[in-house]
Amino acid sequence: CTALTLVILMPELGRVDREEIAALTGVAPYDDQSGKREGERHIAGGRARVRRALFNAALPASQRWNETLVELYDRLTAKGKSHKAALIACVRKLIIFANTVVKRQTPWTKSAPQQNSCA
Repeated sequence: CTALTLVILMPELGRVDREEIAALTGVAPYDDQSGKREGERHIAGGRARVRRALFNAALPASQRWNETLVELYDRLTAKGKSHKAALIACVRKLIIFANTVVKRQTPWTKSAPQQNSCA
């Protein structure tokens, strides 16, 4: 269901960079500052249906099924981030994973792909 949502509602998938795909999804953190006032960072805008689908996918993945997301979630909560903030970070990571897989046209692997080195 999440993959279908991404295919239908995110035609830009694989065509934009990681910052832009996070912003289109609405999970890019924005500063809330004005003059001397320093506000907290928050997410805003984006495609709510895509964000909701990814949030629902990130919830079990960050608790049990995806080692990368489990490590990210545990690290952020250990640093004092709230449950929801850590989950949004996992959602951002998921959309970046999906964007990279589509852009490279390769299946997702846990380890980073090896770069060819020309010495």
